[in-house]
Amino acid sequence: MTRAEPEHIIRAVATIADVDELIVIGSQSDLGEFPHAPPELLLSTEADVYPLAHPERIDLIDSTIGEGSPFERAFTPVLPAGWQDRLVLVSNENTRAVRGWCLEVHDPAIAKYVAGREKELDFNAALIRHGSVQSETLASRLKETQLTPELRSLTEQRIARQSEEPG
Repeated sequence: MTRAEPEHIIRAVATIADVDELIVIGSQSDLGEFPHAPPELLLSTEADVYPLAHPERIDLIDSTIGEGSPFERAFTPVLPAGWQDRLVLVSNENTRAVRGWCLEVHDPAIAKYVAGREKELDFNAALIRHGSVQSETLASRLKETQLTPELRSLTEQRIARQSEEPG
């Protein structure tokens, strides 16, 4: 998926939901910060979005353009406190001036480490290889994330293991 595709999704979802601001979550939210991301980070074909002021309208969006959308899983990711203050704006003529707010790259990376699924860990490893995330920031964000002690320890181990692996 290239940057133009999430821009198109932002535009389409805004029209369907009759809103002018959306939140983009998941792997493709990284395109907000890195519009020319390496191909390895563009493998996902999904961009999960929800209306900022009307998250309940996601049912309308899914029924109109969603096809088995993973939104329900992604809508409640474990995100570090303050993620709303770090959103990255995508708004241009491709979005028809609709404001798509993308998660700052470290926030969904934490959610992926917490989830611990292989594809998410592979994605995070690619973020590290390409210098898109820094281990110090990940550690800081993890401290801002509400987790059980067991899950925090497991997540710390995942981050440490990938941060120490040779590029």
